[in-house]
Amino acid sequence: MIASGWVDYEVIASSCGEKLERWGDVYLIRPDPQVIWKGKTLRNLVQVNAHYHRSQTGGGKWEYLKKTPAEWKIGYKDLRFLIKPMGFKHVGLFPEQSVNWDRMTELIGGKSINVLNLFGYTGGATVACASAGAYVTHVDAAKAMVDRCKTNAELSMVPSDRIRYIVDDCTKFVSREIRRGKKYDAIIMDPPSYGRGPGGEMWKIEDGLYDLIDLTVKALSDDPLFYLINSYTTGLQPSVLGNMLSLLMPSGNIEAYELTLPTREKIVLPAGASGFWRKK
Repeated sequence: MIASGWVDYEVIASSCGEKLERWGDVYLIRPDPQVIWKGKTLRNLVQVNAHYHRSQTGGGKWEYLKKTPAEWKIGYKDLRFLIKPMGFKHVGLFPEQSVNWDRMTELIGGKSINVLNLFGYTGGATVACASAGAYVTHVDAAKAMVDRCKTNAELSMVPSDRIRYIVDDCTKFVSREIRRGKKYDAIIMDPPSYGRGPGGEMWKIEDGLYDLIDLTVKALSDDPLFYLINSYTTGLQPSVLGNMLSLLMPSGNIEAYELTLPTREKIVLPAGASGFWRKK
């Protein structure tokens, strides 16, 4: 699946473990471990605003090469998002997910369904679904990311009653919703590759993903519309996501695919995997 609908974003070139991107009028170079090929020196192609360098001891930092706004807005169709260089190379948005935003908004089509977005980050999917008419419960353990979702919703003119914001551990929240009898017509998940919970619990996607899907399926309504799971774990193939949906979801249409970004080099940059279930 190629995220080809952008005007305010593009990948200009890629080389030697990095990609050169345009975010509106701002040019950034960020690491990308999938780029194992060689090419032109990226900093020679345009006047780059900032370059993120990884540290050999972990993490990294931004090098600013020219005056760069602290944050700025970009748009995708009718949606608006705030972009900001943050820690660990992130800027607050994953543009390849526009493929899934389009698919979900088409299915929602103005219907007032209830959507649960887990590990919702800065709310790209939340804002897309709410703009299409859904009521969305947005859950993330990081308060700063939930606050950024609120900002993106305001920029996209989403009515304030459309989104419920929750700062919580996603697994614990879902478990409580199941005990309360709360049901959702659609679920979106973007779990991390690894991490630690508030109590020091260790999460590894290979060990915990099947059980997490199994748990969240119990929160689906009797007539669910769709279920989306994303992964950015290198080596975890789309078919793995599709297999788990086939084993755990009710009868429906299942697709598993690679998300990619087009580049000016006329190649596509791999950018993640999705498993998508929708009712027949």
